[in-house]
Amino acid sequence: MANNDRVFIFDTTLRDGEQAPGASMNQKEKLDIAFALERLGVDIIEAGFPVISKGDFDSVRLVAENIKESTICGLARSIKKDIDAAAEALQSAKQKRIHVFLATSKIHMEHKFKKSQEQILQMAVDAVKYAKSKVDDVEFSPEDASRSDRDFIFKVLEEVIKVGATTVNIPDTVGYAMPAEYGGLIEAIRNNVPNIDKAVISTHCHDDLGVAVANSLAAVTRGARQVECTINGIGERAGNASMEEVVMAINTRSDFYGLKTGIKTREFLRTSHLVSKYTGFTVPPNKAIVGSNAFRHESGIHQDGILKERSTYEIMQPEDVGYVGTGLVLGKHSGRHAFKDRLRELGIVLSDEDLDKAFGRFKNVADKKKQVFDEDLIAIVDDEVHTFQETWHLDSITLQSGTNIPSKVSVTLKSDGQTHQKEVVGEGPVDTCYKAIDALTNVKGELMDYSIRSVSRGKDALGEVSVKVKFKGKGQTIIAHGTSTDILEASAKAYVNALNKLLSQEANRKKNS
Repeated sequence: MANNDRVFIFDTTLRDGEQAPGASMNQKEKLDIAFALERLGVDIIEAGFPVISKGDFDSVRLVAENIKESTICGLARSIKKDIDAAAEALQSAKQKRIHVFLATSKIHMEHKFKKSQEQILQMAVDAVKYAKSKVDDVEFSPEDASRSDRDFIFKVLEEVIKVGATTVNIPDTVGYAMPAEYGGLIEAIRNNVPNIDKAVISTHCHDDLGVAVANSLAAVTRGARQVECTINGIGERAGNASMEEVVMAINTRSDFYGLKTGIKTREFLRTSHLVSKYTGFTVPPNKAIVGSNAFRHESGIHQDGILKERSTYEIMQPEDVGYVGTGLVLGKHSGRHAFKDRLRELGIVLSDEDLDKAFGRFKNVADKKKQVFDEDLIAIVDDEVHTFQETWHLDSITLQSGTNIPSKVSVTLKSDGQTHQKEVVGEGPVDTCYKAIDALTNVKGELMDYSIRSVSRGKDALGEVSVKVKFKGKGQTIIAHGTSTDILEASAKAYVNALNKLLSQEANRKKNS
């Protein structure tokens, strides 16, 4: 299996990616990302860890019920209750995989399990055998493999393949390995595990030392044919190998790697934006492939070269990863049909109800902005088409503020057809605005994080505000966004959206209890 030129892409954004602090997503958001990964052409989607909570179990089951093109994977420790939960959650999947893991490094065996190598080996064999009785496709991971005794790793892999493991994953769990070292480990596995030809070798690299992508690529040159990765490289601690970087390296340097993937790379930017929106993790401007500066050139020498021949300073075409033209696309006189057609060109298809909401917002923005760019259209859709029920709606906001005078903010909200208004005086516009919203809704929030970015160019650009809010007595942090040409309005929308998201989650829990 390891001698072909096809590299399988295993995405763990919904499992390992969601373990990043503050990256929690609701079921609808997870399903949206799963659909995006399916459009992207991901081979295997690790949808979650079913045994850890009812929410995770239900999310895996929801993804399994709806995704048809990708294999759906559930994670399980090497114990029967985990494997049972994964099998049950995956029951309706068209293509299913159980991913079993067990630590094999000396430090884990001594301090976490307090077990011998012989006991760990038997646990691994029993777990894979049991998982194989549930599904045909079983993956096994010797956790912390890069710090494990190599001879022991060889023996474990040989035995789990004997009892049915079809993929053996080699995790650099703590991001400790260097590329030459990790690639050497993959090569040693190929040379020392007698039945390795009966399984696909996989990588799972963390980025603690900034070499997760380099390690993954070193591994594929030595025979690994599956790469475990995440969109935008999100994940625990410093994150995981970034899918877009791994895939574009393989594609761009096909002369070096001689390999291919099944990924539709033009979906990268769209998927990156979606994951960023739902997790609240802003993509750095200098991020490779999907960062806003990835294809921008400021140096005069670079600009001159690009104008004469793009390949002088660009090794990839922006459109290959999903960048679209940013010229004027629509204006205030544009009609609904033109608006719908342009969204379709951007890969966005809406229901009639959502299209009406987005078009109404577009007309409002077009009246305020001289130019409306594609980035503005995407932001408008993101702001208007919610994954939650809108209990409270921002109707209007007014501000009186200035140097050496307190801020006075008046906020009007609508709920259940009723209008509610509150005026508050405070130290700063945003803080005062949020205090007014707290007073109107009788739910007090604590702002944990606040960021703002320009969606497009120009002085009249849409601003997108991202907030993380912890509501008193609720015990969870909510991530939400709001956009407007007015920063205070965008801030208010983001805060109200966070509240709506909280109330929607509470309503769903009551409904399902």
